[in-house]
Amino acid sequence: MADTDEFWTAEEVSNYLRIPQSTIYKLAQDKVLPGFKVGKHWRFRREAILKWIDDSENKKSTPTSGNLK
Repeated sequence: MADTDEFWTAEEVSNYLRIPQSTIYKLAQDKVLPGFKVGKHWRFRREAILKWIDDSENKKSTPTSGNLK
């Protein structure tokens, strides 16, 4: 039996990230946020959202390469 929290709605992702639901739809449509449509409804795998957050944080914290003396 699947975990009932495995998939989130756009509203649940919006609440979790504390950003407007319209932004969730825009990011999903632009393939920035990992999600998929079931009919007219967007669904987001919880683990994919958490990984996306981690990946986004890691991109910002990765130092740029340069000459260090």
